[in-house]
Amino acid sequence: MDVDDEAIDTIAVQLTRLQRVRERTAAQIRTEDGVDPAVFVVLFRLLQDGPMRSGALAAAVYSDASTVSRQVAHLVDRGLVLRMADPTDGRASVLVVTERGRSVCERIRRRRHENLTRVTESWIPADRATFAELLRRFVDDFDRARPGMVAALRESHATITGTENSS
Repeated sequence: MDVDDEAIDTIAVQLTRLQRVRERTAAQIRTEDGVDPAVFVVLFRLLQDGPMRSGALAAAVYSDASTVSRQVAHLVDRGLVLRMADPTDGRASVLVVTERGRSVCERIRRRRHENLTRVTESWIPADRATFAELLRRFVDDFDRARPGMVAALRESHATITGTENSS
């Protein structure tokens, strides 16, 4: 195995490890507003991108419509999001973050900032900046490569299970 292969393996192992640590941490956290950490992504996306329909929100957070529907209902029940008539089509509704939702987002953002500062407290600012840029680049590249990875995994699964398309 060459140095590059070792680096790729290390990235894969560390990403899996990070995912597990974050999942364990998220399971132990619940905000004082009763918002499950899994729902944060929906609230933050709405705040970042502005009002949108539920289907567009599901696409924006890479989730299915039924999951987002449950998450939105959770946010609406807590007064963090409102359903309003779509100004372009009164038959449809758009989701809008309330002032309370904005306040919750700001508290979560501050807490996240404090936590990441704690995690990187022994790092010099240049290391934080380098990591931030490399992580942004990695996520952007991962997002661009995602359709090809999904297609390859589906093809591999179809070959393994014998369900490939026989055209």
